[in-house]
Amino acid sequence: MSFFDVEKTEESLRIRAVMLLVMDSSSLFISPEDFVLFHAMDRELYTLLVTNILRDPVESMQTMALWLWLERAGCNNVIKKILSLPHVLINELADEAVTCLKCISNTQFLLSSSEPKEIPLTHSLMKKEISLQFFHENRLSAKVGVAKIVTDVCIKAFTDILQEVMRRNVAQNLGKSPMTMVSPVVDHSLVYGFAQLGLGVDTSQGRTQVNEVPPDDRTMFVTFSKGYPVAETEVREFFTAILGDCIESLHMQEVKPDEQSLYARIVFYTPSVIDLILKGVTKAKFTINGKHVWMRKFVPKRLGSSPPLPLLP
Repeated sequence: MSFFDVEKTEESLRIRAVMLLVMDSSSLFISPEDFVLFHAMDRELYTLLVTNILRDPVESMQTMALWLWLERAGCNNVIKKILSLPHVLINELADEAVTCLKCISNTQFLLSSSEPKEIPLTHSLMKKEISLQFFHENRLSAKVGVAKIVTDVCIKAFTDILQEVMRRNVAQNLGKSPMTMVSPVVDHSLVYGFAQLGLGVDTSQGRTQVNEVPPDDRTMFVTFSKGYPVAETEVREFFTAILGDCIESLHMQEVKPDEQSLYARIVFYTPSVIDLILKGVTKAKFTINGKHVWMRKFVPKRLGSSPPLPLLP
């Protein structure tokens, strides 16, 4: 490790220690640079999971969220300890983490015993009486805590890494160099993956702020491919299944009964849904029942300007 790396690690640890003291302060402003620096170790471990060990990137976000939740719950230096382990043990720890996630998300999860032998590496690493019984008994607080960390930390800190992995995978499948690929759009697999283990993001809390945020700032413009009609109910059911009750209103293009709507506007209860969907890119691609749907931030037309044309792929 070079002097620069040591210096950067020490600075990261100092910022991390300070921020842990003020983590709960809602008035705290953290610059994007400090946020990334604060989560430098977390980013290093996430990169190791998805790049070196080749684990699923969405599942790995959930795994990281669980470990961070344990760290905040009193298990000291979880991320630092895991980073010091051989890759083979990190992979086994991640397997145990997935089992724990299934335990907290499934009320019907069958416990074979209350002994820590079911997750021996996790028990040994945390140096606490942690077993699947622990996760089962604390599943409500664990589920809420992990989902919050996914939203507040993992999506913000890891999305660029995830997008790079997606771009690499697409490039390999197409036989191209990642350097020649265009900047990727966000596929729905990211947010859909959070729902697979019952850890979807609860956006209903943002409704109390609806009147404070203008509708235009909570609206996305949606376009559909010609020849592949998408019904309003399909759009609603898709986002409800992933994000819960998040849509305030949905306005499909008005057309004749025998014609297809080519665009729509979705007004969400909170603008955080838009941030979750786009995460730094201009438009996001979804697949609803096998039909491509493109979404971007709604830009209201100015007086005297022409109406916006559909953004077809």
